[in-house]
Amino acid sequence: MKEKFIKNGIEYVRNGDYYIPNLTVPDDKVYNIGKYGKMHAKFVKENRPTVYSMKMLNGTWLAYLEEIDTTAKEMVNNLIKDMVVKQGITEELKAKDQMAWVSAMNNIRHSAEEFVLRDFIYSMEVRK
Repeated sequence: MKEKFIKNGIEYVRNGDYYIPNLTVPDDKVYNIGKYGKMHAKFVKENRPTVYSMKMLNGTWLAYLEEIDTTAKEMVNNLIKDMVVKQGITEELKAKDQMAWVSAMNNIRHSAEEFVLRDFIYSMEVRK
């Protein structure tokens, strides 16, 4: 038996008694996938394997994760800014009581991240 052969433009490689297509995703662009993109990738692989397979096969998986990561970061930053204004956290508080300011900012950051994780990263809704 041959180790590999090409049929219809697809290379097949022998693995035991079977021939498996040697498919790769085009790798010409560098994608910046951060924390939120990685978390969403794990979630999709475990809970939506069809979506994962479809995006891998058509070569849009990495671009999709980069978009999810960028959008999630923007959402967290916008929520933090809005919550800081609504709660009245100012530079004056930072100068007056630094520990209270750090505590308030950490609380806001965690609240914003929790919202984004629950409603965006771990959502069963498929984004295009």
